[in-house]
Amino acid sequence: MFKRKYFTLIALLLVVALALAGCGGGGSEEKKDAAPDAASEVIKIGVYEPLTGTNAAGGEMTVEGIKLANQLFPEVLGKKVELVIVDNKSEKQEAANAVERLVSKDKVNVIIGSYGSSLSMAGGPIAKDAGIPVIGCSPTNPAVTLGNDYYFRVCFIDPFQGTVMANFAYETLGAKKAAIIQDVQQDYSVGLNNYFEKAFKQLAGEDAIVAKVNYNTGDKDFSSQLTAIKDKNPDVIFAPGNFTESGILVEKARELGINVPILGGDTWEAEEFLNRVKNTKDIYFSTHFDATQPVTEMSKKFKEEYEKAYAGKQVNAFGALGFDAYILALDAITRANSDDPKAIRDALAATKDFEGATGVITLDTHGDATKTAIIKKVADGQFVYEGKVDPK
Repeated sequence: MFKRKYFTLIALLLVVALALAGCGGGGSEEKKDAAPDAASEVIKIGVYEPLTGTNAAGGEMTVEGIKLANQLFPEVLGKKVELVIVDNKSEKQEAANAVERLVSKDKVNVIIGSYGSSLSMAGGPIAKDAGIPVIGCSPTNPAVTLGNDYYFRVCFIDPFQGTVMANFAYETLGAKKAAIIQDVQQDYSVGLNNYFEKAFKQLAGEDAIVAKVNYNTGDKDFSSQLTAIKDKNPDVIFAPGNFTESGILVEKARELGINVPILGGDTWEAEEFLNRVKNTKDIYFSTHFDATQPVTEMSKKFKEEYEKAYAGKQVNAFGALGFDAYILALDAITRANSDDPKAIRDALAATKDFEGATGVITLDTHGDATKTAIIKKVADGQFVYEGKVDPK
């Protein structure tokens, strides 16, 4: 009787152990399962972008460019390329969740994203731990790639962008005093303002920043900040931030009689911003692309194909950056002659003189692109090319 009970118990334990093994319940087992299937006939490119929430317009433009590139170049190494697009909802936790899903459930070979430096920084560590390379389209904060050798980007970064706008304010607009307005909840806004402040002080002197005021994402009333700035009588205002809050801020500044030039960064290239400020003069911002000034043969191709695919929409920088991120991913897979994520990472790190729609891209030791910046202004209800600045 004892022996019978004993063998029954052993059999039950074996059944339970086999069932648990089948579920892959251990942490180390999950990490192993995160690797893409090497025998698959499909190469998966994950995309995590904000398609809802405060940054949705930027994410949608970016995804349009990625989809367009996928339509034009649907295969690599003889395999079909499948896009797996996840909405990060403009929230940091959702961005982290999106990357976790892409690496663990969808088992992508490479990831593209995200619009917004904060969202990119939320997803970066997860991709690094899983060994999946990521190509950022427009996150310009240096911290996105700092300490993460699996994160790359096709856009220039804030030290360059902030310096470009400081030089433009001082040399082109003749400004000697500047005021700064920043969204303290956005790493993008805070970082870009810091680089502008440093560069402008070097040009105009330590006392050249006459005011620096803050607001939070989602604010809709900027009367107190603008009134404080007006009293300081600056020659220019530098106020990069989300296109929604920035549009309201610029509109309010003009209502209060503040008529000095107002400068921003690349997030301002959005219809939502333009709709608020299209009748306003002296609005300038840095960006990555201008359809009237093609810098490569790929620039021309992107413009032509975008206008055919999205009739009635303005060709924009975020679409071009999404386009570039996708074709750079395929270029890296081709150079690696492999869809293995580690091999793709190594090929990305070796990128030099890659011809994209937004310019010729070389990735430095941090994975950041060195490339030309475009300056645009608002005129006649449109974004208009003002000039360009090459990296030194």
